Amino acid sequence: MDLRQLRYFVAVARERNFTRAAEILHIAQPPLSRQIQLLEEELGVALILRKSRPIKLTDAGRLFYEQALQVLGRVDQLKDATRRVGMNRNRLLSIGFVASTLYGGLPVLVRRLRQSVPELDIQLLELVSIQQIPALKEGRIDIGFGRLKHSDPNVTSTVLREERLVAALPEGTPLADTDAPLPIEAIAGQKLIVYPKEPRPSYADQVLALLQEADIHPSEVLEVREIQTALGLVAAASGICIIPSSARQMRSDVRYRVIDSPRAVSPVILNHRAGDSSHYVEMVKNLIQEMYAENPAWLEANNVRPPR
Repeated sequence: MDLRQLRYFVAVARERNFTRAAEILHIAQPPLSRQIQLLEEELGVALILRKSRPIKLTDAGRLFYEQALQVLGRVDQLKDATRRVGMNRNRLLSIGFVASTLYGGLPVLVRRLRQSVPELDIQLLELVSIQQIPALKEGRIDIGFGRLKHSDPNVTSTVLREERLVAALPEGTPLADTDAPLPIEAIAGQKLIVYPKEPRPSYADQVLALLQEADIHPSEVLEVREIQTALGLVAAASGICIIPSSARQMRSDVRYRVIDSPRAVSPVILNHRAGDSSHYVEMVKNLIQEMYAENPAWLEANNVRPPR
């Protein structure tokens, strides 16, 4: 077994099609099929169900795919780290984040991390929650801050806090006449703007599930790609939007009201690879604990329960 075979298998597993995988790899299909066959012979198990269209992975194939992603991600990290040392460049820490966390403590955390480890290069990548899981397993990021819970055993998650949800409302409309908490029932019949449009599941599905559980039905649901677009449409009186409380800092030309429901919360979740004992991952956790212990104003104002 070699790295080339792992890359071949990962391409086939992603594309679910030998022809497309061969095109991506810039090789002919017969040698690609032969390498996968040799891999299966060495392992002594079938990895792919070839008779289905598109092809499917066996249980063994799914396990092998997950592990192959981690191996290849580690190899890429090894290459990058070796080059950086050879070129006298600093250690790199890649952090994935959802946009709303930029308004809830992430900038403070990154500043403190830079102060604590000035030789560390920190790379920030905006990724929605569902994109962070494969990015972690593939080694493209080391830490992720998202809002969706998951069940992947290869990624360890910690709910850092439960953040209140607020309704962003157009100025001059009846719902914007007061700053008092907004009964969730008031959202019924309103035009609702949700984000991100894709990929799914996403924070948009959290919001829609919250309303569905409360038997609340908007008159219309408009899906947009980004929170900035959603709030811009609210300012233009095109609908209302439900956002995490800390994101109220994004625009001052709309009215915000906390949603009066104990279920109207969104978690902030720290994700990292299972078993990752990196010094920098532990440092990030410690810095978060220190930051929360100080109980800054933004933390007290936006969260339903004390952070862990």
